[in-house]
Amino acid sequence: MKHVLFVTISVLLFSCNPKNQEKIINFNKVEVENILQDSLLSIRAIEILNNKNVAFAANNSAYGFYNPKTKMWDIAIQKYNSLNLHFRAIAHTNKDFFMITIENPALLFKSTDTENMELVYKEESNGVFYDAMTFWNDNEGIAVGDSMNGCLSIIITRDGGQTWKKIACENLPKSETNENAFAASNTNIKTIGNKTWIATSSGNVYYSKNKGVSWQVVKTPIIQNKETEGIYSIDFYDENNGFAIGGDYTKPKENNSNKIKTTDGGKTWNLVAKNETPNFRSCVQYIPNKKGKELVAIGFNGIDFSNNAGESWKHISDESFYTIRFLNDSTAYASGAGRISKLTFKE
Repeated sequence: MKHVLFVTISVLLFSCNPKNQEKIINFNKVEVENILQDSLLSIRAIEILNNKNVAFAANNSAYGFYNPKTKMWDIAIQKYNSLNLHFRAIAHTNKDFFMITIENPALLFKSTDTENMELVYKEESNGVFYDAMTFWNDNEGIAVGDSMNGCLSIIITRDGGQTWKKIACENLPKSETNENAFAASNTNIKTIGNKTWIATSSGNVYYSKNKGVSWQVVKTPIIQNKETEGIYSIDFYDENNGFAIGGDYTKPKENNSNKIKTTDGGKTWNLVAKNETPNFRSCVQYIPNKKGKELVAIGFNGIDFSNNAGESWKHISDESFYTIRFLNDSTAYASGAGRISKLTFKE
């Protein structure tokens, strides 16, 4: 099984290039097919590889890959001393798969052409907590964590993930008190081209136009009065149109000021659907291959759909998940407490 697992890793491919289409869809329901069930797992990080295979990493040191053609899983346990590792962030290039743990010590692993994952970054410090990770291209990637010593924790690779370097606080904006980046769905970072947006618990969006070399911060109007409030997830359809969602997971029925959108690349953000569905959600994603009007928001209290760029929403399911990734404009994979599922959206 291990050999098959790493052969799978070595041929990873990924593509998600939005294409304009005319038809505006109107989903009313979603069919759910569970493809993995394990009550011991809490799965907040999934990705779709080579436009078909599914990858995940979770708690209890577990990670794995699913082949939809064979309907088979290759699941492994990542060992490091006697620690029970908890992963909430994963990423990949065309060649390699990466996963990073939360909490101290932070351990970032990279796939190899053998049956082992290689430890390529380790950070030991009180307060270290990494939340999300992604790549701009096959050579350059980024991971973000909670604030430490007055700034967000941001590490970057420029050599395909073999080495990672932490940005010094003097090269980053000063963080607000207790400013963090929620590790809820591996979607508080978004990259398009050279541009990067990072969303935080303080309702801030950090923006870099040059792959993390320089940064600026925009304050948004999303609710942010407590440590459990703020932006949990951010997505951009293109370099101008973006959406972010959150709220307070301790009060999941509230929907006051928890949804914001931008049409100017994140320079300004406006509240939408105030005091309307959806309430707290941990992940929002644009539906691919459309025109940037259709979005899905997902969380432990259900799934919601919008076809007018987030101005209004329809609740289409009570199914509970943490995060979602689209395969095409009507099929997605979602994960949550104890399961990964294939979702089919229908009109």
